[in-house]
Amino acid sequence: MVRQVEISCGDAPDTQWLERMYNSRARVPDHGAYLARWAAESALARQSIPCEIGVAYGNGPGEALDVFPAARPRSPVVVFLHGGYRMALDKSQHSFLAPALHALGAAVVMPDHARCPALTVPQIALQMTRAVAWAWRHAARLNGDANRLLVMGHAAGGHLAALLLLCHWPAVDAALPPDLVKGALAISGFYDLLPIQQTPSLQEALRLTPAQVGQASPARLAPPAHGRLFCVAGGDESGEYLRQTRLIRQAWGRERVPVAAVLPGLHHFSVLESLTRPRSRLQRLAARWLNECS
Repeated sequence: MVRQVEISCGDAPDTQWLERMYNSRARVPDHGAYLARWAAESALARQSIPCEIGVAYGNGPGEALDVFPAARPRSPVVVFLHGGYRMALDKSQHSFLAPALHALGAAVVMPDHARCPALTVPQIALQMTRAVAWAWRHAARLNGDANRLLVMGHAAGGHLAALLLLCHWPAVDAALPPDLVKGALAISGFYDLLPIQQTPSLQEALRLTPAQVGQASPARLAPPAHGRLFCVAGGDESGEYLRQTRLIRQAWGRERVPVAAVLPGLHHFSVLESLTRPRSRLQRLAARWLNECS
């Protein structure tokens, strides 16, 4: 059984303030230009490097993934989990990241999932366990090493990346090793779902229950027995995203969260793009993460 950690709920929530803190699109007026650029550059990426698109990892709704094999055998395998608060965006808008991860020597797997409210957040997390298990089983097909598997996520994908470190993998499949995920990199993630539940525009689709907040909030759960989490946030993110970055290190400790970094001058969208810029701080952190965790 996973031990839950108590976090104070504080006073009644100020919902207008929470909307300002967690509505990232409203905080970045030109977010549409970022999303359009991601889609265009992703289409080019799928043409420029070898890939397989729309590979089924299960029989459920949305259970398909895109794969970008590594150039060399026995490379680390990175499973990238996209953001969108589990109700928007998809894998096709994130292929633009694959060339940068490819250049760092990794095979890349980008799964999709069903959307809320058709499925709950915990149910989508279970979909991601199936996607990661697929990557482990098919690592050789990707020129990858099943013993060097890591997860990376942005925003809500960062939440899932941290949560996957807590997965008891033999319960998913008895053939899976307990330490299947060697490390996670969360980019502008959140780790306590309570304020998400209290944000009306998000809760309308997510429909989180108190039990789900307790079950699926990494910061409310005991630290993982295996693996490490690197977490970063842009310096121009809301105060809540910066607090959430501090929170997970406080909850899990420095041994499990050796990096909890704020990257100055970057907001919710530009921080993810910075991964594609040679020698950016995020790209250097990603290279360190791959080296130390895989």
